[in-house]
Amino acid sequence: MRIYGSTSMSLAAPSDIVAAFFAIMFDGSLLLATRDTLVSAGTGFAAGGFIGLALGILFGLVKPLDRLMEVTIEAIRPIPSVAILPIAMLVFGFGYRMEIAIVAFSCLWPVMIMTRSAMAGIEPRLLEVSRALRLSTWDRVRKIVLPAALPRIMVAFRLAASIALVVAVTVEIAANPLGLGYGILVAQQALQPAVMLAYLVWIGMVGYLLNAGLSLMQQRLFGRAGRVEAAS
Repeated sequence: MRIYGSTSMSLAAPSDIVAAFFAIMFDGSLLLATRDTLVSAGTGFAAGGFIGLALGILFGLVKPLDRLMEVTIEAIRPIPSVAILPIAMLVFGFGYRMEIAIVAFSCLWPVMIMTRSAMAGIEPRLLEVSRALRLSTWDRVRKIVLPAALPRIMVAFRLAASIALVVAVTVEIAANPLGLGYGILVAQQALQPAVMLAYLVWIGMVGYLLNAGLSLMQQRLFGRAGRVEAAS
């Protein structure tokens, strides 16, 4: 590919990237790699999102516990997901379980923190109504807290979904011989820049479609409030 009058052997022409994309699409390797990545990213996203949601609600409702755990959370949260890769490999070995554990760790934090923030932003009068009605803790969460906080929680899940895909691909490049990240690594080692860039373009498309799908679901579920949060 010629850039500013010089030729680079490390880049591929757009036509070569398109040809490589269709080649790996039709031979099945792209779809197989996509399945492997989405299984790991989706499972880790679901596990981390569920744990983060539960902890966010718990800390949002129980202020003494929130204050007690704040230092611990702030000490663990900044740890990069890839930094726990050696530990995950020792515990789970190579494969899906190791990748899922790291993705879950990375998704837990944005969901937990934004859920806790959403809980803090609930209109106090709504909580007063729940106390006046003498609702149980479960009924208060189900009927008052979650409906009020859900638009902002959906933003957290959209963010976590993007993080899940990024972390899954990163783990596959670094240590796990599966998925789209491993496809990029193999193409790089085989000196096939067109194939490598085709994988990168496809990952971008998958990420865009995931975010667009979640954004559309948010707008359908919450109407105008969902559109405002989706734009933020």
